[in-house]
Amino acid sequence: MLWVKAYIVNEYSSKLLEAAVNELSRLPGIGKKTALRLALFILREDTSFAENLGRAVERMRREIVFCKKCNNISDADLCDICSNPKRDENTVCVVEDIRDVLAIENTAQYNGLYHVLGGLISPIENIGPNDLNISHLVQRLNTENIHELILALPATVEGDTTNYYIFRLIRDFKLKVTMLARGVAIGDDLEYTDEITLGRSILNRQLFEDSMSRK
Repeated sequence: MLWVKAYIVNEYSSKLLEAAVNELSRLPGIGKKTALRLALFILREDTSFAENLGRAVERMRREIVFCKKCNNISDADLCDICSNPKRDENTVCVVEDIRDVLAIENTAQYNGLYHVLGGLISPIENIGPNDLNISHLVQRLNTENIHELILALPATVEGDTTNYYIFRLIRDFKLKVTMLARGVAIGDDLEYTDEITLGRSILNRQLFEDSMSRK
């Protein structure tokens, strides 16, 4: 047993390699073996690859901002979607995070704007409405000419809780509130839903109030 422990401690012949593996393994879904494989790949590539990778990550962390209108990540004050005059400004799709924006955009079935909440209401994780971009959403409803609000949150307990909270908060506004058709399976995140299913769920969206009456 002592020998095994010693082997694990001295697994890396280079402290520099070990440091790189430790940092890479902090990424979600990346274990030590995958981190080692990535580190060795970087080591085998030309030095310029590591330099470009480092610069890209550093610039991303330092220069990316949140869109002032929809809270999507952006390179400028307004993201490319919000600043595009060809988008339908009367329709806003409420999503959990940037991954859902990318998933919906990949369907090519939606041409409106977005509002990124930055998470979901989850009492277990101590995430309440004030921790999300919900007040900003209400502000947008007061200042923008929005006709339809699409609640495109995941079909989970947290997603449904957030849907109901938003719906009750905005029920006095004169606008159409819809949700994705249940082609998206219960418990699934949008980012893992195939593009055809997600696209049909957007096109066949239903009134949120109707979904409440069936529960």
